[in-house]
Amino acid sequence: MALDARTPPHPILMEGLLDLTRAGLADAQALGAAARAALQPKVLAAGRIDGAALDRHQSAAHALAWIATYAEALRQMQLWAERLEAEGRLGEVERLILQIGFGEYLSQLWGGLPMSQGEIARPGDVAPDLPGPGGAALALMAGGNTPEARAALVARMEADPLASSHGATGLGEEFEMIRHQFRRFADDRVVTQAQGWHLRDELIPMDVVRDLADMGVFGLTIPERFGGLGLPKAAMVVVSEELSRGYVGVGSLGTRSEIAAELILCGGTDAQKAKWLPAIASGALLPTAVFTEPNTGSDLGSLTTRAVRDGTDWLVTGNKTWITHAARAGVMMMLVRTEPGTTDHRGLSLLVAEKPPGTDEDPFPAAGMTGTEIGVLGYRGMKEYELAFDGFRVPGENLLGQVTGQGFRQLMQTFESARIQTAARAIGVAQSALEVGLAYALDRRQFGQKTIRFPRVAGKLAMMAVEIMIARQLTYFSAAEKDSGKRCDLEAGMAKLLAARIAWAAADNAVQIHGGNGFAQEYAASRILCDARVLNIFEGAAEIQATVIARRLLEG
Repeated sequence: MALDARTPPHPILMEGLLDLTRAGLADAQALGAAARAALQPKVLAAGRIDGAALDRHQSAAHALAWIATYAEALRQMQLWAERLEAEGRLGEVERLILQIGFGEYLSQLWGGLPMSQGEIARPGDVAPDLPGPGGAALALMAGGNTPEARAALVARMEADPLASSHGATGLGEEFEMIRHQFRRFADDRVVTQAQGWHLRDELIPMDVVRDLADMGVFGLTIPERFGGLGLPKAAMVVVSEELSRGYVGVGSLGTRSEIAAELILCGGTDAQKAKWLPAIASGALLPTAVFTEPNTGSDLGSLTTRAVRDGTDWLVTGNKTWITHAARAGVMMMLVRTEPGTTDHRGLSLLVAEKPPGTDEDPFPAAGMTGTEIGVLGYRGMKEYELAFDGFRVPGENLLGQVTGQGFRQLMQTFESARIQTAARAIGVAQSALEVGLAYALDRRQFGQKTIRFPRVAGKLAMMAVEIMIARQLTYFSAAEKDSGKRCDLEAGMAKLLAARIAWAAADNAVQIHGGNGFAQEYAASRILCDARVLNIFEGAAEIQATVIARRLLEG
C-alpha cells in the first residue's frame, strides 16, 4: 500500500494527548525508580558502589541506565510540549512528534529497549517484578506510533523538506538566529565540499578554519574578558549541531577549543588564563587533547606516559593515541603521570604543552615528538594520530594550576561540556542523514511512484524526525543545567548516550532508503554512515557511558 501525501490531519491525533503523555511519563518514571530500588541492594556496600558487584550485575545496571535515559528523555519531551502549548506554538507536527515518540519509547521501555543492534534491555533484566504500564501508557503504546501517524508526519515533512527542524525546537529567538547563521554557512561552505574532503581524506581547508574563527566558533563560551563571545552552552550546542549537519569534522573543530578552554578556566592560574584563553578564542592557537594511550582506552587512571622534572621544566616520555587534529595544533592539553610510584588517577597532572603547528611536509617538527597518522573509516577532516614522546620538553610554568596530582580531577570537570557537545554533533549528523534520506525518497522513483510513498520508507523518515527531536530536547536540557551551574554529568551522559545511538540509526536508515546507491561512495549517505559510527565510541564509549550513568543513579 502506498501513502497519500494528502493524509487528513486530525483523526490520527489522540484525544487529550498531553494528559495521556503526562500520565505515561509518570509510569516511565515509576519504572525507573523501581528498577533503581531493586538494583541498589545488589551493588551497594555501606552506601557505596561495590565495583565487583557492579561488574557482576553489569547487564542490569546498563538496563537501568537506558531505562532512566528514556524516562528523562520523555520528561523533556513533555516539558517541551507544555512550553509550546503555553506559547500557542504546539502545532500538528509537534503533536505528531510527541505522540509517536511517546508511543514508541513507552513500547520499548516495557517490550525491549535497543542498547545496540544486538543488545536489548528489558525490565526483567533488572528485576522480575517491576511495575507495568498503566492505562494511559497502554493507550499510547497501542495508538501513538501508528502507520497513520507516521504517514501524516511525513506528509507534513514533504511539504517543507528544507526545514532546519521538523517541529519547533522550543529554543528562543536568539538561538534560532544563531542556528540560521551557521546553517547558511554550512550550506554555502561545507555541504557541497564535505564528500570530496572525505573521499580524498583531506584536512579541512584552513580558509574554512579561519572563517570559523572569524565567526567566533573557537571562543563561543569563553568569557568576553578573555576575548570570547561569552555565550551559554546552549549556543555551543546549536552551533555544533548545524556545523556537524554539514560535516562532523567541521562541527568538531570547536570541540578541542571547548575542552582546552574549560580546563584552563576551571583549573588554570590567572596568568595561564590570560596567556592561553585569548589565543584559543581567536583561533590563533588550535588546541588538541592528548589523553588516551594505546593500552588504556577509557581507563585513563592507568595511563603510563610520564613527565619528570628537569630543573624547572618537565620532560615527557610515552605514547598517546587517537589524538585529533594533532599536526595542526599549536598547544596540547596533555594528561601525564608526574608522581613516581603511583598507578592510579591520583598521580596524574595536566600540562599545557606548546608545539609548533606542522605542515603537510613536516607534520611534527617539535623536538622529542613524532607522530603517525591512523587511517579511519570516517571523521576524517582533522585526522587521527598516534604520538610518541621522548624527552619532549614542557616549561614548568605550563603545569595546569601549578599543582601536581590534580589532572584527573581537572579533566573530569570538562566531561560534562564535552559530552553535551558530542550529543550536539550527533544531532547534526542525524539531521544530515534525515535530509539526504528525505531528498532521495522524494526524488527516487520505483514501480511508478516516489519511494517516499512506500510506508516503510516513510516510516524510517518519520522516526528519524521524532528521535532527532527527542535527542534535541534532552541535549538542550543538559546544556541549560550546565549553564545554570548545576552538576549535570548524569544528564550530559544521557544526552550523549541516546543521541549517539540515534545518529547511527538515522545514518543506517538513510543508507537503506538509498538502496544500492547508499553503498556507493559518490553518495553522501555512505560518508554519513562512517561519520556516525564513531559517536558511540569517543567521549566515553556507550558501554562506559551506561556504567557512569548507572553509578550516578545507584549512588544517589
